Amino acid sequence: MPVDLSQFSTEDLMEEVRRRLDCINKPEKRIILIGPPGSGKGTQSPVIRKDHCLCHIATGDMLREAVNKGTPLGIQAKKAMESGQMVSDDVVVGLISEAIAVPECKTGFVLDGFPRNVSQARKLDAMLAIKGQAIDKVLNLKVEERVLEERVTGRWVHPASGRSYHEVFAPPKVMGVDDLTGDPLVRRKDDNVEVLHRRLRLFISQTYPVLDYYGGRVATIAANQTPSEVAEQIRRALKLS
Repeated sequence: MPVDLSQFSTEDLMEEVRRRLDCINKPEKRIILIGPPGSGKGTQSPVIRKDHCLCHIATGDMLREAVNKGTPLGIQAKKAMESGQMVSDDVVVGLISEAIAVPECKTGFVLDGFPRNVSQARKLDAMLAIKGQAIDKVLNLKVEERVLEERVTGRWVHPASGRSYHEVFAPPKVMGVDDLTGDPLVRRKDDNVEVLHRRLRLFISQTYPVLDYYGGRVATIAANQTPSEVAEQIRRALKLS
């Protein structure tokens, strides 16, 4: 279906043309973001995507979209979720394989939320190898526990889009209201210290070994700094790859 360009300003259209021309010369990059809850993955992913002309794959959003569309893999995922089971790694890797096959991902991707353990990393690598691809860089967003607590307990989210705000670090223009839509913001029921500590224990026991698995491809980012400072660290790390 043709897109109605009349809704966009000339400046916006020209900016998009410039962006696409700039993307032509961007080298391919396939990046994994690893970090505990509150480390800033959701904040930095769009920045990386824009800087390097990549597509952003958030596995949670990807699963929900596949279920809503009723794709074959989405149907499998829905059956698992409705029965109270975890969606199998094979289904998730299959969904990632489909997601990165679209033209928007031809220069690569930034993957957020997967892999969570070494077994998943191996399956991801095996799938990419079939395509003649590989992970280029793993960004380890490292943050002290006390900072994570402060970030998580002050977070507010726009449910429809996933946009997140923070009552101290990134407040909305009007407290409790999404900047773009005016919809009410909500606090996720699991954004509390008890759930954070439980997730941190799982992260340390299951996900930390993924960093050893990828070895020399890992760049550790001091993610307790401001978003702009973290983004600059990431830019420097990805220029080295």
